[in-house]
This record gives sequence, C-alpha cells and structure tokens, in this order.
Amino acid sequence: MVSKLVTVLLVPLAIVLAEPEPAHPHHAPHHGVPHHPVPHHPPHHDPYAGGPHHPAPKHGYCDPKKPPACALHTDVPFCIEDPEYPAYEIADKISQDPIFLKKYSDIADQTADDLVQDIVAPQEAHFDYSYYTGASKGPSPYDASHWIGPEGYLCASQVDYVKIHRALNVEGYWRVVLQHIPHDHTYGHYNYTQTTRLEACLTPESACRLLAPCYNSKCTQKYIYHRMLSYDPCDPYRGFFIDTYKLPSACSCHMHQGPPPAPAHHSVLAHPVLAHPISPHGPVKKT
Repeated sequence: MVSKLVTVLLVPLAIVLAEPEPAHPHHAPHHGVPHHPVPHHPPHHDPYAGGPHHPAPKHGYCDPKKPPACALHTDVPFCIEDPEYPAYEIADKISQDPIFLKKYSDIADQTADDLVQDIVAPQEAHFDYSYYTGASKGPSPYDASHWIGPEGYLCASQVDYVKIHRALNVEGYWRVVLQHIPHDHTYGHYNYTQTTRLEACLTPESACRLLAPCYNSKCTQKYIYHRMLSYDPCDPYRGFFIDTYKLPSACSCHMHQGPPPAPAHHSVLAHPVLAHPISPHGPVKKT
C-alpha cells in the first residue's frame, strides 16, 4: 500500500520536471552564446606576419653605370654642377669616418702662379681665342686668324680650376666626388673640397697657331689619371675611397712626319673625355 502511494506521488512530479519551460521572448533573458559585432577598429598588427597591410615601397636597382641627371645634357664624363648632389649623405659619412682626415688632402687655391711656369694667373686668365676659327687643319687653307691674335698658347685651349661633383671613373662607373661646403654648423664649419685643373683643346686637330703648313702640325688633347676621394651612391656602406678618373690636362702642339696615324678605337674604359670642347665662355655647366 505504501509503495503504491509513493509511486502515485513521484510520477506526477517526474512529469512536471520533464515538461519544457514556456518561452517568454519579451521578458526572459537569453542565456545562449552572446553575439558580439565585428569591431570597427583595425586588428592588432602581428610583428611576425608576412608583411604590413600596406606594402613597403620597392627600391629599384641602382645601376652605377647609368649617367646621373647632371650628365644627360653634356658630352663630358663629369659634372661640375649637380643639383642632385647628396650633400647630407656626404656630411653624414664625414662624421662617421674616424680616419677621414687621413684620407683627405687638397690645395683649394690653385692658379697658374703655382702650376704654369713663367705665366701668372691674371695673364693666363686673359688669354683670348675668340677670334680664332681653327679652320686651318689638314689640306684646308690657313685663314687669317691662324697668323694673328693676342698673347696665348700655340694651341687654343680653355683652362679651368674646378670642383667636380660627379665623374665617370676609368672602369666606367659613376661616382660622387667629395665636395663638402657646409651651409650651417650641423657638421662643423670646415670645407672639404677637391680642386682640379682642367685644360681642354678648343679646336682639337687644328693646326698650331703661327706655324707654317710645312710643319704639318696639329693640336693634340692630353689627359691625366686623377685620383680623388669618392663615394659610391649604389654602395653607401662602403664609405669614402680613392678612385681614378681620366681628365683633360693639356693641349699640346704636335708636329708629325708622314701621314697622320689612323684614329685609335676607344673602348668604354678608354673613352675620349671631350667629344666636344669646353665652352670658351666659362666652365662646363649643365644645359
């Protein structure tokens, strides 16, 4: 009897526990997995990820044989003026080089007083060849300008004392030449420049002035291998080093016997420095 009564009481209780609770969408709280909207701020950057969200700019290949902008409108393998000269990089390399002063050497004030025998600077500066045509060459007749004219060299030439900023070395590579003239006191007030004397024939292959045709003379351009402290813009970690350049150094009168020799075939490494002479009105400039 007692067992039947317990059974009667437990069965309704089990049924009540088994029934689902009624849904109350507007009042009962929702206990499911909470939903979070996608945040609007960008995700945290992983420093070890494959790359940033915006790819870094690509740096092109630096070709040391490519002429710089300052040399695109001239026929000489050097630049006396360079609007793109890396002045900041040069100053930075000077400050980082502990033996810079052992590498550097220059005589900034160069004139004919020290470099030309028996001729002084004002005398050389006033040599005027504007009258000279240079038409007397080979079988051509000797015009009047060949026999007249003021003081000067037998071969009309232009002499300049310049500070070269870029140049093509003997291996065919363009280098930046050390020329540091600070405009402020960030890296000190010292000038570190390199001065070069250039002399180029104004009328190469022309006969030497004042010489009769029987001498069979002609003006010949001479060159010199000049060493200067340089910087490679394609390899900035190399720092300063000495490099070698082929530059015009003199215009000499040459008297030869017999027929003139065949012209030499210049290679890339032995290029003629002056395809066209330096302007008689001033130093080489970018046009």
